[in-house]
Amino acid sequence: MNVQTGTLQPGEARCPAETTQEIIARDKVAAPVWAASESYEYLGSEDVSKDRYVDPAFASAEMERMWTRTWQMACREDHIPEAGDYYVYDVGPYSFIVTRNENGAIHAYFNACLHRGTKLKPSGTSGYTMNLKCPFHGWTWNLDGSLKEIPERWDFAHAITRRTCLPEARVERLGGFVWINMDPDAPSLAEYLGPEIKAHMAAWRLEDRYIYLHVQKSYPANWKLTMEAFMEAYHVGDTHPQVAPANGDVNSQYDVYGEHVNRFISALGVVSPKLRNRYSEKDIIDNFTLGDSSSLGGTRPELKDGERARQVMADMFRTLFESATNSDLSAVSDTELLDTYSYTFFPNLFLFPGISLPMIYRFRPDARDHRRTIYEVMFMRPKPRDGSQVETAEMQILQDHQSFAEADGMDPGFGIILDQDTDNLHAQQEGLEASAKPGLTLGDYQEIRIRHFERAIDKYIAMPPKLPDWTALQRT
Repeated sequence: MNVQTGTLQPGEARCPAETTQEIIARDKVAAPVWAASESYEYLGSEDVSKDRYVDPAFASAEMERMWTRTWQMACREDHIPEAGDYYVYDVGPYSFIVTRNENGAIHAYFNACLHRGTKLKPSGTSGYTMNLKCPFHGWTWNLDGSLKEIPERWDFAHAITRRTCLPEARVERLGGFVWINMDPDAPSLAEYLGPEIKAHMAAWRLEDRYIYLHVQKSYPANWKLTMEAFMEAYHVGDTHPQVAPANGDVNSQYDVYGEHVNRFISALGVVSPKLRNRYSEKDIIDNFTLGDSSSLGGTRPELKDGERARQVMADMFRTLFESATNSDLSAVSDTELLDTYSYTFFPNLFLFPGISLPMIYRFRPDARDHRRTIYEVMFMRPKPRDGSQVETAEMQILQDHQSFAEADGMDPGFGIILDQDTDNLHAQQEGLEASAKPGLTLGDYQEIRIRHFERAIDKYIAMPPKLPDWTALQRT
């Protein structure tokens, strides 16, 4: 604030209600350091150009300059637990076979035969294989990427002296995820994310969870528009009115970390500041336990005089989760049990590390249409404490006309929320293309994650193209 005039400087304005950190500070079980912190940075107030969402040339530049340089979550380690297990990860025109060899090492091979380019494994597949064999002419590679066999080898004496190992992307592991990068000169994953985020992930222990539900759906909107629909709580009042009576939406907290990670914290168990004079503490309990927005399956705690609904909900969640997981959660903070923590890992991953609904969102551009997005939702549970094996869920693919609520195992109330989030996308894509205005206007605080995300896009778009160099990606 300008001390002399008393006016707020750009980026200083906040919802006049209590802050997220003030809400969390009153909790009975205190928040950990990674939650009880803020990291906002004002990044300007200029409009964001609409061309990035509608121009196919911009999508091509992203593929040539950004996707080829960034760290992307390809799969979970649980997708490939044993030697020979593989998982195909596609992004735009690029495709990778992520597999584990006999020594336990994980590789991400470019999914193309070095003979005439046929895909070695179909897109969207996973499974087990003893080797990587081309279905066209039978050229075959070992799991370590070395050439195993060329049928009619006598006719390829000239090729044997050339590089014959499968080219591969860089691979790193963190939090139970397998991350890949096509750029051999890119910084390490730790440098890319920054030390603060690596410390956050260490606290979450996501490697101790597994995916029990995995749903994919395609949307008629650019991948960035689709991601940005989930980057702010500003939309809750109009898009999700059924949850506003128990959601601190416009006083949510927004943070940015370095160039590649940002987050918001949205407090639950409190009334939206916009509705504070209309709903009571009892109404908050009813919102959680009654109707389509309920996440508690009919369980309804009693609210005694003087009690805060948020604390009652936290205590009840703790009991429910302890019973479901056969674990002691007495040291887990109330905010981890209740609140929405949403982290964006550039370019296309969202992690929700909370206890109540840990999730993963992943977004990928459709290789055939820059106006379409492939959107995945993955839900996680703690792995059994006794070490017994669990099965990672296979992906369910929904058609355009289907609701998320139709997916087997999906909570109907949450499925409706996902539908509401994405129902706006087609109208937004068409509206941008019809608009006479050349850009989008963003809030300085509530939409800072969008600006931070688009600033990272601009950074990579400004670089020269960097297409994969297959010789540099081959081991000798």
